[in-house]
Amino acid sequence: MKKIISFLGVMLILLLVLTGCDEKESKENTTSNKVSNKATNMSNTTKKSEKEETKVNVNYAEAAEKQMAAPVSGETIATFYIKNYGEVKVKFFKEVAPKAVENFVTHAKDGYYNGVTFHRVINEFMIQGGDPEGTGMGGESIWKKDFEEELSPELVPYRGSLCMASRGLQNSPSLGSQFFITQRNYSEQMVSYMKAQGHSEELIEQYKKYGGDILSLYQQYTVFGQVYEGMEVVDKIAGVQTDNSDKPTEDVVIEKIEISTVE
Repeated sequence: MKKIISFLGVMLILLLVLTGCDEKESKENTTSNKVSNKATNMSNTTKKSEKEETKVNVNYAEAAEKQMAAPVSGETIATFYIKNYGEVKVKFFKEVAPKAVENFVTHAKDGYYNGVTFHRVINEFMIQGGDPEGTGMGGESIWKKDFEEELSPELVPYRGSLCMASRGLQNSPSLGSQFFITQRNYSEQMVSYMKAQGHSEELIEQYKKYGGDILSLYQQYTVFGQVYEGMEVVDKIAGVQTDNSDKPTEDVVIEKIEISTVE
């Protein structure tokens, strides 16, 4: 469903984007991991995010600096080798999302993602992959069953965040093998809606620096990594031609994902 064309208000656009993730949920496949929120739940979702934000005293500036910093010696990283596009490097947040990190790293080491495509691409939102079937309906975790979201108010889906795809927090557990990388840039409309929804000025200030998708994703989807090198490659992928289901008309193939340690 490709209705990301005009702002009827950022909230409506986010609804259209998020509900555009194949609503044909398979009864046989419980790992149809898609970045989706039901339109009827969007207002409640946003309110939940606000409540989560007010429950804790988060230093957003300090947390954002830590999230966006380059990895240090000894840290585990992943390098995506994407055919005809280049490399994307990601660091992980194992202390916050241990299951998501273990699942992704193990799959990568086992070659699970080799040859898998980015099957769903929406410019100024995200690029999604991790489904061996390439349909958005496949894939499974290393435990052969879905696992639950791992959320932290200090990890925000800024631009370049590596997140687990799912059927939404209201359907947890629904995490399998699929993931997405956020790609949205800063927009004034998003700031206006963040203010209208009561988000703190501190969070808004960090959004102004880093972009991303706060309203629809924050505290709803697991952030377990952050791109620290290669966002130009993500942008290039986000700009490819897609069909009406947001699938690239020419496959964007992950040749492999290599796991290594920073020296």
